[in-house]
Amino acid sequence: MLFHRSKKQHQVENERNQRLLDLIYDTKASWDHAKETERAVYEANVSTELRDRAHLQEQKYLYLYKLARQFKVHGRLNKGVIDR
Repeated sequence: MLFHRSKKQHQVENERNQRLLDLIYDTKASWDHAKETERAVYEANVSTELRDRAHLQEQKYLYLYKLARQFKVHGRLNKGVIDR
């Protein structure tokens, strides 16, 4: 039992995974909003600030996604994915 994981360790890992997933979902929503805002004002000569904000949100999302893959965290299916 030298390398046995306690219930507390498992609970802490589950909480970390859930917080990471929540952060990923929030960041993805923020990124989508930034992209939509950029598209909405495209005709009005979009400012570099909007483009930079969209790029920053994309980079945050990709970093969190990479971190989730490293921890082998799986979330819920995207609404656009067909579940069989």
